Amino acid sequence: MHLRGVALDMDGLLFDTERIYFQVGDVLLKRRGHTFTLELQQKMMGRVGLSAIGQMIDHHELDDDPVSLLAESDDVYGDLLLGELRPMPGLEDWIGRLRTSGLPFGLATSSRRKFVDMILPTTQWAADLAFVLTGDDVTHGKPNPEMYLKAADRLSVSPAEMLVLEDSGNGSKAAVSAGAITVAVPNEHTQSHVFEDVHLVAESLADPRLWDLLPQTARA
Repeated sequence: MHLRGVALDMDGLLFDTERIYFQVGDVLLKRRGHTFTLELQQKMMGRVGLSAIGQMIDHHELDDDPVSLLAESDDVYGDLLLGELRPMPGLEDWIGRLRTSGLPFGLATSSRRKFVDMILPTTQWAADLAFVLTGDDVTHGKPNPEMYLKAADRLSVSPAEMLVLEDSGNGSKAAVSAGAITVAVPNEHTQSHVFEDVHLVAESLADPRLWDLLPQTARA
């Protein structure tokens, strides 16, 4: 296996934002007399903006306009985000391991650009990112492979030379479909997902099997 770059999902992999998204969904649906469930959250994971909101509308047969409901969702999420944001266990050590490897790495997230721009300034490693792709940069969200085909292009590598880390079934399917070497790192919200054809299902970002996939030091 010859790796030349790494693409990282964000929600549920680097940061525990799935917990915040659950709160947002719960607020939106309680306003409409419904209850947000893990089943619905899993349908929405990895999807971009209106596609995710469309899952909510279809699931509960809501009569809301998708654009208006997305705007309402954005308002609730934006109010909660920075106060509730938490890194996933092992994040800083994993970023350190990536730096040591010498491989370029970037972000490939379904989150909207405006929220990514809120999160990255809270980190010490935003300047290390070789690229930042968001849901605003693709036409088709995960599980479509578009995001990871674009990530490979940004890294100037073939997908087969790119390692992708994902926490969800939809995201993993997108990476596998793109032809990338895919590692699933499930969290408490995605442990029941199906991770078909992935290279590895890691316990966490601290899993030594994941670390061993990277070069030990930067190549000369």
